[in-house]
Amino acid sequence: MTEGLLALLQFADGLFPAGGFAHSFGLEAYTQAGLVRDRAGLEAFLAAHLEGGAGPGDAVAAAVAARQAAAGDLEGWRALDAALHATKCVREYREASQQMGRQAARVAAALEDDPFVGAAARAVAEGRTPGHHAVVFGAVTGRGGAPAEAVAAAYLHATAALLVGAALRLVPLGQLEGQRVLAAMRSRIRRLAAEAARARPEDMWSFAPGLELAGWEHARLDLRLFRS
Repeated sequence: MTEGLLALLQFADGLFPAGGFAHSFGLEAYTQAGLVRDRAGLEAFLAAHLEGGAGPGDAVAAAVAARQAAAGDLEGWRALDAALHATKCVREYREASQQMGRQAARVAAALEDDPFVGAAARAVAEGRTPGHHAVVFGAVTGRGGAPAEAVAAAYLHATAALLVGAALRLVPLGQLEGQRVLAAMRSRIRRLAAEAARARPEDMWSFAPGLELAGWEHARLDLRLFRS
């Protein structure tokens, strides 16, 4: 259990070099439109992101990937990756997820002497699978011994922390307010992680039209701090 916890702590850490710091996943467009200006607005944005996309989509993928990796099911893992790819209709979000996944896979393969992780990283590097961050995260932490629900919870917390970090650069919020926002997401993350752990690949879905519109709008912003 300790080994799985340590894997989760390392790969969910904001210092892990997956490149998430370069992305806001629509938050920058929301702040420039004046829709997120304070703590309440950030909490609403995070709730929409978690409930409409990261929870039923990416967290399910991470949980399923953890089980598949633990079982050594590489073909099932690649099929899961392709299914998640099909849910990401906004080019910037899709490319951000793949960029983070490729980097995570590369680093994981260099750190872990594990045949499944190595095979998955080669499949991503050679373009034989999209390599989305959630399925790479799930595979690596699942092979490390972390259970599916914990994997989903760690992935969702890391996602929320990434967005709070972006908000601290976009909105006049202090570090304490950012931590309060993360604390406010705990019960939501706990519920979504439990649901993700029970889900099957065919249960994945995503419906967040406001966030998707923000993703398309981001490319047309006059000033941009983030890539998405």
